[in-house]
Amino acid sequence: MDYTYAIIDSSAASKLQLQLYLQEYEDFTCAGVATNPSEGLNTILKFNPDLVLINLGEDGMDYFQMVTELNQYMPSLPIIIGYSKTKKFAYNAIKSGFFDYWILPHNEFDVRKTVMRLRKVHPKHHLPSTICLKSYNDYRYLDTKDILYLKSDNNTTDFYMRDGNVVSAFKTLKSFEDKLPKGFIRIHQSYILNSRYVSRINYGKSICTLNHDREEELPFSKTYKDKIDALKEMLSKTAVKAVN
Repeated sequence: MDYTYAIIDSSAASKLQLQLYLQEYEDFTCAGVATNPSEGLNTILKFNPDLVLINLGEDGMDYFQMVTELNQYMPSLPIIIGYSKTKKFAYNAIKSGFFDYWILPHNEFDVRKTVMRLRKVHPKHHLPSTICLKSYNDYRYLDTKDILYLKSDNNTTDFYMRDGNVVSAFKTLKSFEDKLPKGFIRIHQSYILNSRYVSRINYGKSICTLNHDREEELPFSKTYKDKIDALKEMLSKTAVKAVN
């Protein structure tokens, strides 16, 4: 399972740099971003992230008040890391139970040390990374990271792998839907895709494009539009946006 995190930071440059450092770690996923204490409180309550990273800036005391307010709504607080240009709020951060405190500008080594300590102190119980396809006495194990997408044909499901192979299983698509990691999203009656390979979402043509060595275009249907919207939102959180 991934560690989900939210960043509360009014500085676009600081926020982007932190996201770039965290992209190095495959088990860390951005759940949301905010720019002030009010937005931050709403983001934390909405997405319930494991980790919250806060640029205390000049509004440090407002953020400590936000943390105090969280206790009214949450049975347990997320792991919180604060950062600032000075040590001004370090004492308050310790008293408030922050996991760590960084001095800006962001330092890759500091981030790495905190990530390693976080994994040690708060380990995640990882879900199996393989899925077993059973046919009579034949057992086939597929690494879920190597699966591009699944396609159903009546009572048969084909697994399209990133090495170009296609593995067939004599079960319905529905039977696999709840057994796959959360990065797999059903977009059509006949398709489940691996979101890590999505390179484009075209609402006009109702097509998702997957890219790994070659491009694959998969259709999505109106029935699953809410899942496409959630996929777009998830991918947009970690993307550097460019406006035409």
